[in-house]
Amino acid sequence: RTSVPPASLNVDSPRFHPHTKGKNIRLDGQLRRATRKNSFCNGITFSHRPVHLYEKVRLRLSGVHTGWSGALRFGFTSLDPSELLATDIPKYACPDLVTRPGYWAKALPERLAQKDNVLSFWADRHGRVFYSINEGEPILFHCGLSIGCPLWAIIDIYGITQEVTLLESTLAESVGSSCLSAARLSAYLPQSSHDSANYSNNQLENNQAAVAKMANLQLNNCTQLIPCCSALRAGVRDLPSPLDNDLHFHPIRGSDIILSADRSAACIHFLDSSRTLVFSDRPLHVGETLYVEVGHLGLPYFGALLFGLTSCDPASLNASDLPADPDVLLDRKEYWVVHRGFPMPCSGDVFSFSLLPNGEVHHGVNGVGRGRLLCVDSSQVLWAFFSLHGAVNRLRILGTLRSSPPSTSPSSTSQSSSPDDSDSDLAFSVNRSSSASESSLVTAPSSPLSPPVSPTVAASELPSAGKNGECTICFDQEVDTVIYTCGHMCLCNDCGHKLKRLINACCPICRRPIKDVIKTYRL
Repeated sequence: RTSVPPASLNVDSPRFHPHTKGKNIRLDGQLRRATRKNSFCNGITFSHRPVHLYEKVRLRLSGVHTGWSGALRFGFTSLDPSELLATDIPKYACPDLVTRPGYWAKALPERLAQKDNVLSFWADRHGRVFYSINEGEPILFHCGLSIGCPLWAIIDIYGITQEVTLLESTLAESVGSSCLSAARLSAYLPQSSHDSANYSNNQLENNQAAVAKMANLQLNNCTQLIPCCSALRAGVRDLPSPLDNDLHFHPIRGSDIILSADRSAACIHFLDSSRTLVFSDRPLHVGETLYVEVGHLGLPYFGALLFGLTSCDPASLNASDLPADPDVLLDRKEYWVVHRGFPMPCSGDVFSFSLLPNGEVHHGVNGVGRGRLLCVDSSQVLWAFFSLHGAVNRLRILGTLRSSPPSTSPSSTSQSSSPDDSDSDLAFSVNRSSSASESSLVTAPSSPLSPPVSPTVAASELPSAGKNGECTICFDQEVDTVIYTCGHMCLCNDCGHKLKRLINACCPICRRPIKDVIKTYRL
Protein backbone atom coordinates (compact mmCIF):
# COMPACT_ATOMS: atom_id res chain seq x y z
CA ARG A 1 0.00 0.00 0.00
CA THR A 2 1.54 3.32 -1.04
CA SER A 3 0.82 6.79 0.34
CA VAL A 4 -0.49 9.00 -2.44
CA PRO A 5 -2.91 11.93 -2.44
CA PRO A 6 -6.54 10.76 -2.60
CA ALA A 7 -7.87 10.62 -6.13
CA SER A 8 -11.05 12.48 -7.04
CA LEU A 9 -14.02 10.80 -8.70
CA ASN A 10 -15.59 12.02 -11.90
CA VAL A 11 -19.06 11.84 -10.38
CA ASP A 12 -21.11 14.17 -8.27
CA SER A 13 -20.35 13.74 -4.59
CA PRO A 14 -23.17 12.13 -2.64
CA ARG A 15 -25.79 14.28 -0.99
CA PHE A 16 -28.41 13.41 1.57
CA HIS A 17 -31.63 11.91 0.31
CA PRO A 18 -34.13 14.80 0.36
CA HIS A 19 -37.17 12.82 1.48
CA THR A 20 -36.13 9.58 3.18
CA LYS A 21 -34.88 10.63 6.58
CA GLY A 22 -35.70 10.45 10.29
CA LYS A 23 -38.32 12.81 11.66
CA ASN A 24 -35.76 14.83 13.67
CA ILE A 25 -33.49 15.52 10.67
CA ARG A 26 -33.26 18.94 9.01
CA LEU A 27 -31.32 19.38 5.74
CA ASP A 28 -29.80 22.52 4.26
CA GLY A 29 -30.66 23.71 0.75
CA GLN A 30 -27.70 21.93 -0.87
CA LEU A 31 -28.50 18.63 0.88
CA ARG A 32 -24.95 18.56 2.22
CA ARG A 33 -25.57 19.31 5.91
CA ALA A 34 -27.89 17.26 8.13
CA THR A 35 -28.83 18.35 11.65
CA ARG A 36 -30.74 16.42 14.30
CA LYS A 37 -32.97 18.96 16.02
CA ASN A 38 -34.42 17.04 18.95
CA SER A 39 -33.70 14.11 21.24
CA PHE A 40 -30.86 11.66 20.59
CA CYS A 41 -32.49 9.43 17.95
CA ASN A 42 -34.73 9.52 14.85
CA GLY A 43 -31.72 10.79 12.93
CA ILE A 44 -31.35 8.22 10.13
CA THR A 45 -30.29 9.58 6.72
CA PHE A 46 -29.30 8.01 3.39
CA SER A 47 -27.28 9.05 0.36
CA HIS A 48 -29.33 10.28 -2.58
CA ARG A 49 -27.59 7.88 -4.99
CA PRO A 50 -25.76 4.54 -4.79
CA VAL A 51 -22.13 4.71 -3.70
CA HIS A 52 -19.46 3.15 -5.93
CA LEU A 53 -17.04 0.54 -4.64
CA TYR A 54 -13.90 2.22 -3.28
CA GLU A 55 -15.71 5.58 -3.23
CA LYS A 56 -15.04 7.28 0.08
CA VAL A 57 -18.10 8.80 1.70
CA ARG A 58 -16.49 11.70 3.56
CA LEU A 59 -18.26 13.72 6.22
CA ARG A 60 -17.27 16.21 8.87
CA LEU A 61 -18.72 15.88 12.37
CA SER A 62 -19.70 19.54 12.47
CA GLY A 63 -21.89 19.32 15.58
CA VAL A 64 -21.17 17.27 18.71
CA HIS A 65 -23.04 17.51 22.02
CA THR A 66 -21.62 15.69 25.03
CA GLY A 67 -24.92 15.48 26.89
CA TRP A 68 -25.83 12.11 25.34
CA SER A 69 -24.21 8.70 25.09
CA GLY A 70 -23.26 6.85 21.92
CA ALA A 71 -22.21 8.32 18.59
CA LEU A 72 -22.80 8.20 14.84
CA ARG A 73 -23.83 4.92 13.20
CA PHE A 74 -22.94 4.34 9.56
CA GLY A 75 -22.87 1.66 6.90
CA PHE A 76 -24.63 0.63 3.69
CA THR A 77 -27.91 -0.74 2.37
CA SER A 78 -28.75 -2.59 -0.83
CA LEU A 79 -32.35 -1.29 -0.74
CA ASP A 80 -33.32 1.93 -2.50
CA PRO A 81 -34.18 4.49 0.23
CA SER A 82 -36.73 6.09 -2.13
CA GLU A 83 -38.95 3.07 -1.65
CA LEU A 84 -39.10 3.52 2.13
CA LEU A 85 -42.16 5.12 3.63
CA ALA A 86 -41.79 7.60 6.49
CA THR A 87 -43.42 5.07 8.80
CA ASP A 88 -40.80 2.47 7.81
CA ILE A 89 -37.89 4.56 9.11
CA PRO A 90 -37.13 3.43 12.68
CA LYS A 91 -35.66 5.38 15.56
CA TYR A 92 -32.30 3.60 15.41
CA ALA A 93 -30.14 2.17 12.66
CA CYS A 94 -28.82 -0.29 15.24
CA PRO A 95 -30.48 -2.61 15.94
CA ASP A 96 -33.73 -1.69 14.14
CA LEU A 97 -32.38 -1.45 10.58
CA VAL A 98 -29.56 -3.98 10.75
CA THR A 99 -31.95 -6.74 11.77
CA ARG A 100 -33.62 -6.36 8.38
CA PRO A 101 -32.12 -8.05 5.30
CA GLY A 102 -30.00 -5.76 3.15
CA TYR A 103 -28.76 -3.38 5.84
CA TRP A 104 -25.26 -3.24 7.33
CA ALA A 105 -24.30 -0.62 9.93
CA LYS A 106 -22.35 -0.20 13.14
CA ALA A 107 -21.40 2.54 15.60
CA LEU A 108 -18.40 4.82 15.45
CA PRO A 109 -16.45 4.48 18.73
CA GLU A 110 -17.46 7.42 20.87
CA ARG A 111 -13.86 8.46 21.54
CA LEU A 112 -13.44 9.15 17.80
CA ALA A 113 -16.60 11.24 17.52
CA GLN A 114 -14.80 14.53 18.16
CA LYS A 115 -16.05 17.81 16.72
CA ASP A 116 -14.64 18.61 13.26
CA ASN A 117 -13.19 15.13 12.80
CA VAL A 118 -13.52 13.95 9.19
CA LEU A 119 -14.90 10.42 8.88
CA SER A 120 -14.40 8.51 5.62
CA PHE A 121 -15.91 5.11 4.94
CA TRP A 122 -16.07 2.90 1.87
CA ALA A 123 -16.70 -0.64 0.63
CA ASP A 124 -14.35 -2.76 -1.49
CA ARG A 125 -14.88 -5.59 -3.96
CA HIS A 126 -14.52 -8.20 -1.21
CA GLY A 127 -17.57 -6.87 0.63
CA ARG A 128 -15.47 -5.30 3.37
CA VAL A 129 -16.16 -1.89 4.88
CA PHE A 130 -13.32 0.33 6.05
CA TYR A 131 -13.25 3.71 7.72
CA SER A 132 -10.62 6.26 8.64
CA ILE A 133 -10.49 9.39 10.75
CA ASN A 134 -8.88 12.55 9.34
CA GLU A 135 -7.45 10.57 6.41
CA GLY A 136 -5.54 8.30 8.78
CA GLU A 137 -4.88 4.60 8.46
CA PRO A 138 -7.86 2.50 7.28
CA ILE A 139 -9.66 0.47 9.93
CA LEU A 140 -11.56 -2.68 9.02
CA PHE A 141 -15.13 -2.02 10.18
CA HIS A 142 -17.18 -5.04 9.11
CA CYS A 143 -17.57 -7.56 6.31
CA GLY A 144 -20.19 -9.47 4.38
CA LEU A 145 -21.76 -6.80 2.17
CA SER A 146 -23.64 -7.91 -0.94
CA ILE A 147 -21.65 -6.16 -3.65
CA GLY A 148 -23.60 -7.55 -6.60
CA CYS A 149 -26.18 -4.77 -6.27
CA PRO A 150 -26.14 -0.98 -5.73
CA LEU A 151 -25.25 0.22 -2.24
CA TRP A 152 -26.58 3.40 -0.63
CA ALA A 153 -24.84 4.94 2.39
CA ILE A 154 -26.58 4.95 5.78
CA ILE A 155 -25.71 7.72 8.23
CA ASP A 156 -27.55 7.68 11.57
CA ILE A 157 -26.92 10.97 13.38
CA TYR A 158 -27.21 9.50 16.84
CA GLY A 159 -26.29 10.35 20.44
CA ILE A 160 -23.57 12.94 20.88
CA THR A 161 -23.39 13.49 17.11
CA GLN A 162 -25.84 16.29 16.24
CA GLU A 163 -24.73 17.50 12.82
CA VAL A 164 -22.67 16.17 9.91
CA THR A 165 -21.60 17.80 6.67
CA LEU A 166 -20.89 15.77 3.53
CA LEU A 167 -17.60 16.58 1.78
CA GLU A 168 -16.25 15.80 -1.69
CA SER A 169 -15.81 12.11 -2.46
CA THR A 170 -12.39 10.62 -3.10
CA LEU A 171 -11.18 7.23 -4.31
CA ALA A 172 -9.83 4.76 -1.76
CA GLU A 173 -6.92 2.46 -2.40
CA SER A 174 -7.13 -1.30 -2.13
CA VAL A 175 -6.11 -2.63 1.29
CA GLY A 176 -4.36 -5.98 1.16
CA SER A 177 -4.59 -8.58 3.89
CA SER A 178 -0.96 -7.93 4.83
CA CYS A 179 -1.94 -4.40 5.84
CA LEU A 180 -4.61 -5.51 8.30
CA SER A 181 -2.45 -5.36 11.40
CA ALA A 182 -3.93 -5.74 14.84
CA ALA A 183 -3.80 -1.99 15.37
CA ARG A 184 -6.14 -1.46 12.40
CA LEU A 185 -8.87 -3.89 13.40
CA SER A 186 -11.99 -2.16 14.66
CA ALA A 187 -14.44 -3.31 17.31
CA TYR A 188 -16.53 -5.94 15.62
CA LEU A 189 -18.17 -7.04 18.83
CA PRO A 190 -21.26 -5.06 19.94
CA GLN A 191 -20.35 -1.67 21.41
CA SER A 192 -23.58 -0.92 23.26
CA SER A 193 -27.00 -2.32 23.93
CA HIS A 194 -28.24 -0.70 20.71
CA ASP A 195 -25.57 -2.57 18.73
CA SER A 196 -26.28 -6.05 20.04
CA ALA A 197 -27.92 -7.03 16.76
CA ASN A 198 -24.88 -6.06 14.68
CA TYR A 199 -22.70 -9.03 15.37
CA SER A 200 -24.71 -11.64 13.47
CA ASN A 201 -25.06 -9.30 10.46
CA ASN A 202 -21.51 -8.01 10.41
CA GLN A 203 -19.24 -10.91 11.33
CA LEU A 204 -15.67 -10.48 10.19
CA GLU A 205 -14.70 -12.91 7.51
CA ASN A 206 -12.11 -15.34 8.76
CA ASN A 207 -12.93 -14.69 12.42
CA GLN A 208 -10.38 -17.25 13.54
CA ALA A 209 -7.58 -15.43 11.75
CA ALA A 210 -8.66 -12.12 13.26
CA VAL A 211 -8.74 -13.58 16.75
CA ALA A 212 -5.30 -15.05 16.22
CA LYS A 213 -3.97 -11.58 15.45
CA MET A 214 -5.35 -10.34 18.76
CA ALA A 215 -4.03 -13.25 20.80
CA ASN A 216 -1.08 -11.21 22.02
CA LEU A 217 -3.53 -9.42 24.34
CA GLN A 218 -4.58 -12.57 26.16
CA LEU A 219 -3.31 -13.59 29.53
CA ASN A 220 -1.19 -16.49 28.33
CA ASN A 221 1.38 -13.81 27.46
CA CYS A 222 0.59 -11.69 30.50
CA THR A 223 3.86 -12.52 32.24
CA GLN A 224 5.76 -10.97 29.34
CA LEU A 225 3.55 -7.89 29.16
CA ILE A 226 3.26 -7.05 32.87
CA PRO A 227 6.28 -6.87 35.17
CA CYS A 228 6.21 -9.16 38.16
CA CYS A 229 5.21 -7.63 41.47
CA SER A 230 8.67 -7.89 43.03
CA ALA A 231 10.30 -6.11 40.10
CA LEU A 232 7.56 -3.52 40.17
CA ARG A 233 8.01 -2.75 43.85
CA ALA A 234 11.71 -2.29 43.23
CA GLY A 235 10.98 0.31 40.57
CA VAL A 236 8.29 2.28 42.40
CA ARG A 237 9.27 4.48 45.29
CA ASP A 238 7.37 4.20 48.58
CA LEU A 239 5.24 1.21 47.53
CA PRO A 240 4.62 -0.58 50.85
CA SER A 241 5.65 -4.18 51.31
CA PRO A 242 4.42 -6.71 52.12
CA LEU A 243 0.86 -6.33 50.87
CA ASP A 244 -2.09 -8.55 51.71
CA ASN A 245 -3.15 -10.77 48.82
CA ASP A 246 -6.65 -11.76 49.91
CA LEU A 247 -8.48 -9.51 47.41
CA HIS A 248 -8.93 -10.63 43.80
CA PHE A 249 -11.22 -9.93 40.87
CA HIS A 250 -14.72 -11.36 41.13
CA PRO A 251 -15.66 -14.13 38.65
CA ILE A 252 -18.62 -11.99 37.53
CA ARG A 253 -17.20 -9.66 34.89
CA GLY A 254 -17.87 -8.08 31.51
CA SER A 255 -17.98 -10.42 28.54
CA ASP A 256 -14.86 -8.87 26.98
CA ILE A 257 -12.69 -9.53 30.05
CA ILE A 258 -10.55 -12.58 30.70
CA LEU A 259 -8.99 -13.28 34.10
CA SER A 260 -5.80 -15.04 35.08
CA ALA A 261 -6.09 -18.36 36.90
CA ASP A 262 -5.71 -16.71 40.33
CA ARG A 263 -8.02 -13.82 39.33
CA SER A 264 -5.35 -11.25 40.20
CA ALA A 265 -5.05 -9.93 36.63
CA ALA A 266 -7.64 -8.86 34.06
CA CYS A 267 -7.13 -8.35 30.36
CA ILE A 268 -9.42 -7.34 27.51
CA HIS A 269 -9.97 -9.55 24.46
CA PHE A 270 -9.78 -6.96 21.69
CA LEU A 271 -8.49 -3.47 21.06
CA ASP A 272 -11.95 -1.90 21.16
CA SER A 273 -13.59 -4.15 23.71
CA SER A 274 -16.46 -2.38 25.43
CA ARG A 275 -17.94 -4.69 28.10
CA THR A 276 -14.98 -4.50 30.45
CA LEU A 277 -16.40 -4.16 33.97
CA VAL A 278 -14.51 -6.02 36.71
CA PHE A 279 -15.31 -6.11 40.43
CA SER A 280 -13.42 -6.95 43.60
CA ASP A 281 -14.40 -10.30 45.08
CA ARG A 282 -14.89 -8.82 48.55
CA PRO A 283 -15.77 -5.38 49.92
CA LEU A 284 -13.09 -2.78 50.48
CA HIS A 285 -12.67 -2.19 54.22
CA VAL A 286 -12.64 1.23 55.81
CA GLY A 287 -9.02 2.25 56.29
CA GLU A 288 -7.84 -0.11 53.53
CA THR A 289 -5.78 0.86 50.48
CA LEU A 290 -6.02 -1.08 47.22
CA TYR A 291 -2.99 -1.13 44.87
CA VAL A 292 -3.40 -1.96 41.17
CA GLU A 293 -1.04 -1.85 38.23
CA VAL A 294 -2.18 -0.76 34.77
CA GLY A 295 -0.83 -1.70 31.38
CA HIS A 296 -1.69 -0.38 27.95
CA LEU A 297 -0.79 -0.70 24.30
CA GLY A 298 0.73 2.74 23.79
CA LEU A 299 -1.86 3.60 21.14
CA PRO A 300 -3.24 7.18 20.89
CA TYR A 301 -6.68 6.28 22.24
CA PHE A 302 -8.86 8.56 24.34
CA GLY A 303 -9.75 7.51 27.87
CA ALA A 304 -7.90 5.23 30.19
CA LEU A 305 -9.64 3.85 33.26
CA LEU A 306 -12.82 4.07 35.30
CA PHE A 307 -13.01 3.42 39.05
CA GLY A 308 -16.01 3.22 41.34
CA LEU A 309 -17.53 1.81 44.52
CA THR A 310 -20.89 0.12 44.92
CA SER A 311 -23.02 -1.44 47.61
CA CYS A 312 -24.15 -4.06 45.07
CA ASP A 313 -22.72 -7.51 45.68
CA PRO A 314 -21.30 -8.63 42.27
CA ALA A 315 -22.57 -12.15 42.98
CA SER A 316 -26.12 -10.83 42.57
CA LEU A 317 -25.40 -9.64 39.00
CA ASN A 318 -25.58 -11.57 35.73
CA ALA A 319 -22.48 -11.20 33.59
CA SER A 320 -24.60 -11.01 30.44
CA ASP A 321 -26.44 -7.97 31.85
CA LEU A 322 -23.34 -5.87 32.54
CA PRO A 323 -23.52 -2.83 30.23
CA ALA A 324 -20.93 -1.41 27.87
CA ASP A 325 -21.42 2.04 29.42
CA PRO A 326 -20.83 1.84 33.21
CA ASP A 327 -22.89 5.01 33.73
CA VAL A 328 -25.98 2.88 33.06
CA LEU A 329 -25.34 1.26 36.44
CA LEU A 330 -26.12 4.55 38.14
CA ASP A 331 -29.80 4.02 37.33
CA ARG A 332 -29.91 0.87 39.46
CA LYS A 333 -31.40 0.83 42.95
CA GLU A 334 -28.12 0.15 44.74
CA TYR A 335 -25.55 2.74 45.76
CA TRP A 336 -23.07 3.41 42.93
CA VAL A 337 -20.29 6.00 42.78
CA VAL A 338 -18.21 6.39 39.62
CA HIS A 339 -15.09 8.39 38.75
CA ARG A 340 -13.70 8.69 35.26
CA GLY A 341 -11.20 11.10 33.80
CA PHE A 342 -7.90 9.70 35.05
CA PRO A 343 -4.94 11.12 33.12
CA MET A 344 -3.34 8.69 30.69
CA PRO A 345 -1.05 6.44 32.74
CA CYS A 346 2.23 4.91 31.67
CA SER A 347 2.29 1.17 31.30
CA GLY A 348 3.33 -0.24 34.67
CA ASP A 349 2.03 2.67 36.76
CA VAL A 350 0.66 1.72 40.17
CA PHE A 351 -2.62 3.33 41.27
CA SER A 352 -3.71 3.30 44.91
CA PHE A 353 -7.24 3.83 46.25
CA SER A 354 -7.77 4.43 49.98
CA LEU A 355 -11.18 4.36 51.70
CA LEU A 356 -10.99 6.64 54.75
CA PRO A 357 -13.31 6.48 57.78
CA ASN A 358 -14.83 9.89 56.92
CA GLY A 359 -16.03 8.59 53.54
CA GLU A 360 -13.32 10.19 51.44
CA VAL A 361 -11.56 8.07 48.82
CA HIS A 362 -8.00 9.20 48.19
CA HIS A 363 -5.80 8.00 45.36
CA GLY A 364 -2.16 8.04 44.43
CA VAL A 365 0.12 7.18 41.52
CA ASN A 366 3.42 5.35 42.03
CA GLY A 367 3.44 6.10 45.75
CA VAL A 368 2.71 9.82 45.36
CA GLY A 369 -0.61 11.01 46.80
CA ARG A 370 -2.95 12.84 44.43
CA GLY A 371 -5.58 13.86 46.97
CA ARG A 372 -9.27 13.13 47.30
CA LEU A 373 -11.00 11.33 44.46
CA LEU A 374 -14.54 10.71 45.77
CA CYS A 375 -16.77 11.12 48.79
CA VAL A 376 -18.85 8.04 49.61
CA ASP A 377 -21.11 6.70 52.32
CA SER A 378 -18.60 4.64 54.29
CA SER A 379 -21.35 3.21 56.51
CA GLN A 380 -22.26 0.88 53.65
CA VAL A 381 -20.45 -2.26 52.52
CA LEU A 382 -18.69 -1.23 49.31
CA TRP A 383 -17.14 -3.32 46.53
CA ALA A 384 -14.59 -1.73 44.19
CA PHE A 385 -15.03 -1.95 40.43
CA PHE A 386 -13.09 -0.89 37.34
CA SER A 387 -13.75 -0.54 33.63
CA LEU A 388 -10.86 -0.82 31.17
CA HIS A 389 -11.17 1.34 28.08
CA GLY A 390 -9.14 3.53 25.76
CA ALA A 391 -5.51 2.48 25.70
CA VAL A 392 -5.61 0.58 29.02
CA ASN A 393 -6.05 -3.12 28.34
CA ARG A 394 -4.60 -4.79 31.44
CA LEU A 395 -5.10 -4.43 35.18
CA ARG A 396 -3.41 -6.36 37.95
CA ILE A 397 -4.25 -6.30 41.66
CA LEU A 398 -0.99 -6.03 43.57
CA GLY A 399 -2.57 -6.27 47.00
CA THR A 400 -4.10 -4.28 49.83
CA LEU A 401 -2.84 -2.62 52.98
CA ARG A 402 -4.87 -2.08 56.16
CA SER A 403 -4.10 0.95 58.27
CA SER A 404 -4.97 1.49 61.92
CA PRO A 405 -7.51 4.23 62.68
CA PRO A 406 -5.81 7.63 63.08
CA SER A 407 -5.56 8.94 66.63
CA THR A 408 -4.71 12.52 65.78
CA SER A 409 -6.82 15.46 66.86
CA PRO A 410 -8.71 17.57 64.35
CA SER A 411 -6.24 20.42 64.70
CA SER A 412 -3.21 18.22 64.09
CA THR A 413 -4.94 16.60 61.14
CA SER A 414 -5.56 19.97 59.61
CA GLN A 415 -1.97 21.08 60.18
CA SER A 416 -0.46 17.92 58.74
CA SER A 417 -2.50 17.91 55.55
CA SER A 418 -0.29 18.01 52.49
CA PRO A 419 -1.02 20.01 49.35
CA ASP A 420 -1.85 16.78 47.58
CA ASP A 421 -4.76 16.20 50.00
CA SER A 422 -6.34 19.60 49.54
CA ASP A 423 -9.68 20.28 47.95
CA SER A 424 -8.11 22.79 45.60
CA ASP A 425 -5.78 20.12 44.21
CA LEU A 426 -8.74 17.80 43.68
CA ALA A 427 -10.68 20.49 41.87
CA PHE A 428 -7.73 21.03 39.56
CA SER A 429 -7.17 17.36 38.82
CA VAL A 430 -10.84 16.71 38.04
CA ASN A 431 -11.80 19.94 36.32
CA ARG A 432 -8.91 19.97 33.90
CA SER A 433 -11.05 17.67 31.75
CA SER A 434 -13.34 19.68 29.53
CA SER A 435 -15.71 16.78 28.95
CA ALA A 436 -18.74 16.37 31.13
CA SER A 437 -18.37 12.62 30.78
CA GLU A 438 -14.92 12.73 32.41
CA SER A 439 -16.11 13.70 35.85
CA SER A 440 -17.24 12.02 39.02
CA LEU A 441 -20.83 10.87 39.13
CA VAL A 442 -22.86 9.78 42.13
CA THR A 443 -26.11 8.01 41.30
CA ALA A 444 -26.92 10.68 38.68
CA PRO A 445 -25.55 9.74 35.25
CA SER A 446 -26.48 12.92 33.43
CA SER A 447 -25.06 15.44 35.91
CA PRO A 448 -21.37 16.46 35.74
CA LEU A 449 -19.55 17.00 39.01
CA SER A 450 -17.46 20.04 39.79
CA PRO A 451 -16.30 19.27 43.35
CA PRO A 452 -16.85 22.26 45.65
CA VAL A 453 -14.27 23.35 48.16
CA SER A 454 -15.58 22.66 51.64
CA PRO A 455 -14.16 23.31 55.11
CA THR A 456 -12.63 20.52 57.16
CA VAL A 457 -15.14 19.13 59.67
CA ALA A 458 -13.94 17.52 62.87
CA ALA A 459 -15.17 14.00 63.55
CA SER A 460 -16.79 15.14 66.80
CA GLU A 461 -18.97 17.57 64.83
CA LEU A 462 -20.37 14.98 62.47
CA PRO A 463 -23.93 13.79 63.18
CA SER A 464 -24.29 10.05 63.11
CA ALA A 465 -27.22 7.99 61.88
CA GLY A 466 -29.29 6.18 64.47
CA LYS A 467 -28.80 2.54 65.35
CA ASN A 468 -31.42 1.46 62.88
CA GLY A 469 -30.42 3.91 60.13
CA GLU A 470 -32.74 6.73 61.18
CA CYS A 471 -32.70 10.07 59.41
CA THR A 472 -30.16 12.43 61.02
CA ILE A 473 -32.72 15.27 60.99
CA CYS A 474 -36.05 13.81 62.16
CA PHE A 475 -34.68 10.63 63.80
CA ASP A 476 -37.99 9.02 62.89
CA GLN A 477 -37.98 7.68 59.33
CA GLU A 478 -35.36 5.39 57.84
CA VAL A 479 -32.57 6.70 55.63
CA ASP A 480 -33.55 6.27 51.96
CA THR A 481 -32.01 9.29 50.21
CA VAL A 482 -28.54 10.03 48.87
CA ILE A 483 -27.19 13.59 48.66
CA TYR A 484 -25.68 14.73 45.37
CA THR A 485 -22.81 15.54 44.97
CA CYS A 486 -21.12 14.32 48.15
CA GLY A 487 -22.85 10.91 48.11
CA HIS A 488 -23.75 10.70 51.80
CA MET A 489 -26.87 8.74 52.80
CA CYS A 490 -28.14 10.20 56.06
CA LEU A 491 -31.63 11.56 55.33
CA CYS A 492 -35.15 10.37 54.69
CA ASN A 493 -36.73 11.60 51.48
CA ASP A 494 -39.04 14.09 53.20
CA CYS A 495 -36.25 15.78 55.15
CA GLY A 496 -33.98 15.67 52.12
CA HIS A 497 -36.39 17.71 50.01
CA LYS A 498 -37.06 20.14 52.88
CA LEU A 499 -33.34 20.63 53.36
CA LYS A 500 -32.73 21.09 49.64
CA ARG A 501 -35.20 24.01 49.52
CA LEU A 502 -33.27 25.96 52.15
CA ILE A 503 -30.89 28.74 51.13
CA ASN A 504 -27.27 27.53 51.19
CA ALA A 505 -28.41 23.97 51.95
CA CYS A 506 -25.52 21.71 52.80
CA CYS A 507 -24.94 18.08 53.79
CA PRO A 508 -25.36 17.47 57.56
CA ILE A 509 -22.22 15.33 57.52
CA CYS A 510 -19.63 17.05 55.34
CA ARG A 511 -21.21 20.52 54.92
CA ARG A 512 -20.89 20.40 51.14
CA PRO A 513 -23.55 22.25 49.12
CA ILE A 514 -26.54 20.13 48.13
CA LYS A 515 -27.25 20.09 44.39
CA ASP A 516 -29.90 17.40 44.52
CA VAL A 517 -31.35 14.64 46.69
CA ILE A 518 -32.10 11.25 45.17
CA LYS A 519 -34.39 8.64 46.65
CA THR A 520 -32.95 5.12 46.78
CA TYR A 521 -34.71 1.77 46.93
CA ARG A 522 -33.60 -1.32 48.77
CA LEU A 523 -34.24 -4.81 47.48
